[in-house]
Amino acid sequence: MPQKEKETAMLTVRDIMTDRLVALTAADTLLAARQVMDMARIRHVPIVDGNGLFIGLVTHRDMLAATVSKLADIDDATQDEIYDGIPIGEIMRVDVKHTPPGAPLRDAAQLLLTQKYGCLPVVDGNKLVGILTESDFIRLSIVLMDALDNVEADPPLE
Repeated sequence: MPQKEKETAMLTVRDIMTDRLVALTAADTLLAARQVMDMARIRHVPIVDGNGLFIGLVTHRDMLAATVSKLADIDDATQDEIYDGIPIGEIMRVDVKHTPPGAPLRDAAQLLLTQKYGCLPVVDGNKLVGILTESDFIRLSIVLMDALDNVEADPPLE
């Protein structure tokens, strides 16, 4: 296959990223982040400014590290009051690596493996346009395994 054809056939981040996003701002609270994570069943929330520009990330692990232990014997209502008084900006990660939507998927996979967040925000000109998660790669793996099964099931052409 000529190099030009090979390049156009390469999968990019855009091909598998999630572009229906749930994002919050630095002024939103830990309570809002927890509620969003629970309702959307997600573990990562990108943080944007008023213009939709990516400024940080809050993960489920960050939330756990910042919360009062259930062992402290605090009731849920009191816990919610505490969370509602803490802005996300106080705990969000700001040194988060991100990727452009046109980046080769292989490069993004390598970055995802080294970052240990479980996700890569997808940023185009500083604007958050998507997120790439381990789940996106699992879905791709299933599609590829199905395609391989179909190829193996087809009789050879003669």
